[in-house]
Amino acid sequence: MDMKHYKNLSELHRDNGFTLNENPLFSIYQCNGACTLGDREFTSDFYMIGFKKLKSGVILYGRTRYDHDCGSMMFVRPRQIIQMKNLDLEEDGFLIFVHEDFLNGHILHNDIKKYHYFDYETNEALHLSPKEEVTIWELYRKIEMEYSNNQDEYSREIILANLDTLLKYAQRFYKRQFMNRSEISGRTATRFAEEMDRYVTAGFLTSKGLPSVHYLAEKLHISPGYLTDVLKQETGKTALEHIHIYLISEAKNRLKSEATSVSEIAYALGFENLSYFTRLFKKEVGTTPVFFKKQLLN
Repeated sequence: MDMKHYKNLSELHRDNGFTLNENPLFSIYQCNGACTLGDREFTSDFYMIGFKKLKSGVILYGRTRYDHDCGSMMFVRPRQIIQMKNLDLEEDGFLIFVHEDFLNGHILHNDIKKYHYFDYETNEALHLSPKEEVTIWELYRKIEMEYSNNQDEYSREIILANLDTLLKYAQRFYKRQFMNRSEISGRTATRFAEEMDRYVTAGFLTSKGLPSVHYLAEKLHISPGYLTDVLKQETGKTALEHIHIYLISEAKNRLKSEATSVSEIAYALGFENLSYFTRLFKKEVGTTPVFFKKQLLN
């Protein structure tokens, strides 16, 4: 069976038995008790935002008990594979569908790409506190009111303004979640450094070159976007910056050796390009590796 791809909202509504969409490029659907999209994996040309609250006793993505009592949100970007089957809801949930073209000419067309949570895995859903749930539902109701009434020339602007606010709140709530999670699971920065240690000790810098954010995220069992955002929250620096800091620290240590040249150290640390290594070193340390080495040896 080929994977289904939805290009238009009316087809998605029809296939799932939803009421006909009021707008060809934007729609909402409130779920009561069951909230399922199709019976197989699919992709679409829409951004999807979902809120659901599962019955107690249902394990939600293997998270801690704290999460089971809370509503959770998920965010899906266009052409991302998704499957929603047999969800048993304790209370109402909702789905928001936004076709890419609905954002054309609006600030959200670019801004929505800045929200990394559209690239998170499903097990990195946003878990809301009861107070946060109220905020999200209030925004959904405002969107619903505009969507359900006779739409006029202001409708799109008002819908997108509320959607923009909802996404900003989601970003804020994720930051709160990162702080809560780091206390439960141990600091991600520490685990990240440990993975870097393993990579270097195994000799992968020479054989495989610089580790990618994607590789390290896989080792930590989280998505690259989530890893970068957690690290940014914990330390103020992205995952890529952490890789660079680690390698420059390693370089400074190796530059103490009189026998090894700067270019040999750069290549041993996985840098194929000496000028890239020099630029990065100067950015982090404030001086070139050659000058740094001279200072050490003098």
